[in-house]
Amino acid sequence: MLVKTYGSTIVGINAITITIEVNIDIGIAFFLVGLPDNAVKESHQRIEAALRNNGFKIPQKKITINMAPADLRKEGSSYDLTIAIGILAASEQIKFEQVGQYIIMGELSLDGSLQPIKGALPIAIEARKRGFKGFILPEQNAHEAAIVSDLEIYGVSNIKQVIDFFNEKIVLETTKVDTRADFFSTVNEYEFDFSEVKGQGNIKRALEIAAAGGHNIILIGPPGSGKSMLAKRLPSILPPLSLHEALETTKIHSVAGKMKRHDTLVSVRPFRSPHHTTSDIALVGGGGNPQPGEISLAHNGVLFLDELPEFKRGVLEVLRQPLEDRIITISRAKGTVEYPASFMLVAAMNPCPCGYYNHPDTPCVCDPGSVQKYLNKISGPLLDRIDLHVEVVPVPFSELTNNKNGEQSKDIRTRVIAARHIQEERFKDKTGIHCNAQMSSKLVREFCKINDSGLSLLKTAMQKLNLSARAYDKILKVSRTIADLDNSAVIKTEHIAEAINYRNLDRDTWGS
Repeated sequence: MLVKTYGSTIVGINAITITIEVNIDIGIAFFLVGLPDNAVKESHQRIEAALRNNGFKIPQKKITINMAPADLRKEGSSYDLTIAIGILAASEQIKFEQVGQYIIMGELSLDGSLQPIKGALPIAIEARKRGFKGFILPEQNAHEAAIVSDLEIYGVSNIKQVIDFFNEKIVLETTKVDTRADFFSTVNEYEFDFSEVKGQGNIKRALEIAAAGGHNIILIGPPGSGKSMLAKRLPSILPPLSLHEALETTKIHSVAGKMKRHDTLVSVRPFRSPHHTTSDIALVGGGGNPQPGEISLAHNGVLFLDELPEFKRGVLEVLRQPLEDRIITISRAKGTVEYPASFMLVAAMNPCPCGYYNHPDTPCVCDPGSVQKYLNKISGPLLDRIDLHVEVVPVPFSELTNNKNGEQSKDIRTRVIAARHIQEERFKDKTGIHCNAQMSSKLVREFCKINDSGLSLLKTAMQKLNLSARAYDKILKVSRTIADLDNSAVIKTEHIAEAINYRNLDRDTWGS
């Protein structure tokens, strides 16, 4: 007898429906075909033990299982439940009439209990698109899949529940989630707040500008000056995620297996902080079984690279393409996968190997030229993609002991949102451009016009501070953002003056 059950595989962040064809015939053999990997081939032993421990068995006949499409590699243990139900239906141990109406996924333990799977959300989206009645999966993933409306989601803990469901002995309860209510109830919940930061008013201002214009930023300062503490609070002043952004972000985290039990939508912007020993594959994604990397997990959020010069040169260079295109393409012999990678880069570094160059109290003990050598670990093309270079100095003792709280993140965020609205209106006719940081040189000339006094100031700064040519466009972009925060239609001289202060690393005098 031939029976078809259905599962899914993940390619990139999208799902593809897999048809599991189970045919039982005369003879004694077990064939599993359709390009399965070792984890899928090992399902035979898991299924056999799980069925025996629940009062069922694999029939002693010729069993042929085909996983279609046969030219697409099937990876992982999530097909255990799909194959097991197909075998039971084909051997008439369960009723098979409704089996084909559901996507069935889950890894089996030897006692028949189910382990969680990756990619439940994109699988559910594909199931609804293909017109399936429902999705049967481990209960740990049920809330995640229940984000998708118009699809029955059944979270189960054991294969016996699935068997009894198809034999009409029990009625499974569908998992329901009020997506909008869950999302909007947590969209403003952040672990960290800028009001907890003592002093550092100029750095808070720089981060506000970065958030308002979507600019990448690098913080340079000695150990203990608060670089990491400030960076962790940046997501709290970014505009809240939209439902569309939240869904896209959740899909990525679902595919990577980062969703926890009872998680629904990712409601706050991600903050990812990989260690400087990370590999290029861990950062951009890929591997034998392609997975999203840190830059995709930071999609719609913040990627924080602490101790930037300590990262391997090759790891940093792979950032250049996603910073420009906001998408990462992983090409392998067996295919190409694309992951979204629209993130804000926040980097932090010591100013020199010892960490105390330009420190007000502690002298630098580095050899002559070592400061510039340390900075040269970061390539020019990567620095080209960072709009703000800000020097962080230690907080004085008098400010550390001040009990007065600083400005709250929600107040800063209000100004950031207002500036973003101005930019959305400005770029409404420009495809793929949403904020000032994304402007090309052509758009800079169109939207960043300055008056004669501003032009004179910029010329003087370029000459006297020995600013490099790459600083010119960056200063204009940042000036445009400062003007937006000031609700000014034109870029004023004071906006240019403030933007010039955020190009420390471009000065020829830095590190000399």
